[in-house]
Amino acid sequence: MTRLNSWKYPCAIFLFLAVTASASLAQSFTTLVNFDKTNGETPLSPLVQGFDGNIYGATSTGGVSSYCQTNDSCGTVFSITPSGVMTTIYNFCAQPGCPDGYLPLAGLTLGSDGNFYGTTQFGGNLSCDSGNGCGTVFKITPAGKFTTLHSWSGPDGFGPVALVEGSGGVFYGTTRDGGANGYGTFYKITAAGTLTTVSSFPKSAANPASGLVLATNGNFYGTTYFYPADHCGAVLEITPRGTLSTLHSFGGTDGCQPGGVVQGADGNFYGTTGGGGSNNDGTIFEIAPAGDLSTLYSFCPQNQCAGGRAPNGLIQATDGNFYVSAAYGGSLSCDSGNGCGTIFRITDAGTLTMLHQFDFADGEGPGVLMQATDGAFFGTTTFGGTGRYYGTVFSLDVGLGPFVETNPTMGKAGAKVAILGNNLKGATSVTFGGTPTNFKAYASVILATVPAGATTGTVQVTTPSGTLKSNVPFLIIR
Repeated sequence: MTRLNSWKYPCAIFLFLAVTASASLAQSFTTLVNFDKTNGETPLSPLVQGFDGNIYGATSTGGVSSYCQTNDSCGTVFSITPSGVMTTIYNFCAQPGCPDGYLPLAGLTLGSDGNFYGTTQFGGNLSCDSGNGCGTVFKITPAGKFTTLHSWSGPDGFGPVALVEGSGGVFYGTTRDGGANGYGTFYKITAAGTLTTVSSFPKSAANPASGLVLATNGNFYGTTYFYPADHCGAVLEITPRGTLSTLHSFGGTDGCQPGGVVQGADGNFYGTTGGGGSNNDGTIFEIAPAGDLSTLYSFCPQNQCAGGRAPNGLIQATDGNFYVSAAYGGSLSCDSGNGCGTIFRITDAGTLTMLHQFDFADGEGPGVLMQATDGAFFGTTTFGGTGRYYGTVFSLDVGLGPFVETNPTMGKAGAKVAILGNNLKGATSVTFGGTPTNFKAYASVILATVPAGATTGTVQVTTPSGTLKSNVPFLIIR
């Protein structure tokens, strides 16, 4: 296992020191958007960066729609410029009966074509779920042109979660319910809307709860929220052909109700559980592709959870550290003493550093962060903010430098790849693992082709201001 295991036991001491030293950090926290329900409510995480350099996201409720079937409205899709100017580019349930869907519960996925893809929980096929609809898969352009790609009917699934793009521009995902066994499905769908149900989940791995991650071995990894053992959830591996393996079943003491997982630079997977652990306030865990799991940290060992509890997820940033959001804890004056949540960093040596404690005026209940190519983090809070307290979008700058990000992160020679970044217009060279390629550069994206003879490695972009490196190696598929 990795060096992170060395901090299983002294973590409480590290966190206590980090909380007391947080004032010395050189960082900048900015609230960019306060939602007021008309422009959205309960924003989703994580956010995503577009080809134009703007940040895009969705809200599960709120917005303005004459046809919405709920009192809370039906949700929105929005964009935010780097300076914080927000634009609502779509309101769900734009037509009678909501054929476009409503109540998205997952963030957007950026496609390699520059469009965004997502899902809704309800709407679509009105013959499903007593006329409420079983949800949709959609595509939306940065300008807000919306296309419904698929409406679920029940036998093919019900309640889709987040999508992930695989090779060849095909997207993969799961539904929480429906399918041949009634416990959810694993499917793939093209950008044109052709859907194939690859497999249906059995009861032993029922109700997948999170979006999938495409690993470097070509398989997908995700979680179930409740099933199987003790209703605490599991970590799953799924091959592109739908063969499913349960890597680990949580039992409570090692965590309960996991969120999604991410693949670390060491090849192992990392994630959080919202409950369970030694204090029943959630955990951070590491799991190897073969299924060997270690509990790296149990929330919350310190007095009254000043460091946070009930984590919502984590990411590994370009500095190699993990950045974690916790839904509760932190400032004890917030949310009747429960705390409004925290963000902190964990190094591979085990040092924990508090980055921000929410105080309701700047949000409550932070979700999973995303790191933009300028190095800063962007995130959402479910509640809080000024005005009517319907959630926020914020940025957090801890001094990390700019980088480039490829979309997708793997491909064969000849495949088209988008390289996201900042100030790319004057780029003079692009290399994949040291092999140069032809490209066309724009301000915030480079369109390139994987060169013949390239090997797995870092993508580098040379600009007049310096050389930018990709946040993860690009995997060459033979």
